[in-house]
Amino acid sequence: MKKRNIKRILVIRFRQIGDTVLSTALCSSLKRSFPEAEIHIILNERIAPIVSGHPDIDKAIPFNVAENRSTFRYIRNVWRVIKHGKYDIIIDMRSTVKTLLFSLLSLFSLHRPIRVGYKKWYSSLFFNHSVKNIEGSLIEKNQLFANTLSYIAPIAVADDFRLFVSEDEKNAMRKRMEDAGMDLSRPVLLAGVTTKLLPKRWNLEYMQETISRIIQRYSDVQIIFNYAPGKEEQDAKEIFSNLGSPSAIKIDVEASSLRELLALCANCTFYFGNEGGTRHVAQALGIPSYAIFSPHISKRTWLPTNNVPAYGIEADYPRPEGMNNDEIFNTITPDKVCKELFPLLDNFFKKNQI
Repeated sequence: MKKRNIKRILVIRFRQIGDTVLSTALCSSLKRSFPEAEIHIILNERIAPIVSGHPDIDKAIPFNVAENRSTFRYIRNVWRVIKHGKYDIIIDMRSTVKTLLFSLLSLFSLHRPIRVGYKKWYSSLFFNHSVKNIEGSLIEKNQLFANTLSYIAPIAVADDFRLFVSEDEKNAMRKRMEDAGMDLSRPVLLAGVTTKLLPKRWNLEYMQETISRIIQRYSDVQIIFNYAPGKEEQDAKEIFSNLGSPSAIKIDVEASSLRELLALCANCTFYFGNEGGTRHVAQALGIPSYAIFSPHISKRTWLPTNNVPAYGIEADYPRPEGMNNDEIFNTITPDKVCKELFPLLDNFFKKNQI
């Protein structure tokens, strides 16, 4: 198949915010390598808005929770996508039993695509090209999918991942922040003080102590807690209350949608907190960050390097035998975090001053 015949490429991603953000680098590689092709990406419905406006993604195809849980509806929608998409290439970034249906059903279409996915014991019959899951950053792992297509055309590697937010979105959020009493000529710290998944959440007392030290050291800082409704909101408001409800923390400034989260990040100076999707959003928007990595999350995998300053801390290696994850996680103390974090804030907060 020649380069000029590649008209549509389907990328199957699903998963969560961080995975989606990092997958944009693969989409950019594909667009640069096949500039005349449309790049479509399959995402969970609640995640899909995050790639709106991305110049290298022509269409996000959302699958909602009900469609994913119902076998009949899921198969019907997979067939609909394959039948109407007429894809020349399918890249299955998940390569699970469920996502293999895209490749399987494409075999029954008149327009049989090239199929690329991870090499697993059950997947070899479904793909034309399989890649191994290597050590390295997720950007490097994702790039392997594009590299398998080098026999069709030279692959223009894009190792940068980006998101885009409009000026209207940024200005609307900026107005909300100013209406809440914020002075955007002063530093704004977006703090991920808690997480949805408990194994990823740093000790709340440690987080509270670190936020307290930040407020004491930087008299002009304004802090926004990033949290979702439910347990995350409860954690965030508990920390706020325990700190004495300081005016430096703007507890009522929040994002109610993914697009608002992008606009909020874009108006902040720095992200600090638990490693997760919001930190990836910040990095993709050019906002510097410092993250705390839980023991079961690899800093090497999830903290890819690009031109945006991004830093993080994880428990030291080797890790003592007999310690559980919580005990290992607790070896990351506020003292260790502040020793690395404060020089960064000194630099970036100073740059923010006018």
